[in-house]
Amino acid sequence: MFAPVAKMDTIHIILSTTTQYGWIIFQLDVKSAFLHGDLKEKIFVQQPTCFEKKGKEEKVYKLRKALYGLKQTPRAWYNKIETYLISNGFERCFRGHTLFTKSQVTF
Repeated sequence: MFAPVAKMDTIHIILSTTTQYGWIIFQLDVKSAFLHGDLKEKIFVQQPTCFEKKGKEEKVYKLRKALYGLKQTPRAWYNKIETYLISNGFERCFRGHTLFTKSQVTF
C-alpha cells in the first residue's frame, strides 16, 4: 500500500529555514483530495443497497475516479498532484517524495 506522508524531520527543517530567511510558506490541506485521483486500473463495485436500480440489481458500477477506502486511492491522488506540481515548475526533493519546491526570484 502506498501512503505518501511527510516526514517530521523535513517539516522541522522547512519551518526553521523559512523562519530564518523570512520566506513564505504555502500549505495545502484538501479534505476531498482523494476523490480527484484518476484510476489507471479497471475497478468495479456492487451497487449500494439503497441505490440499486430496479430490474438491474445484478449490475455493477465501473469506477472512473478514486474512492476513499480503495488501496489505489493514495497513489492515484499522489500521481495527479505530482504531475500538476512538476508541470508548474516545482521540483520534487530526492530525499522526501512529499516535498516539492519552487524557486522564484522576485525584484
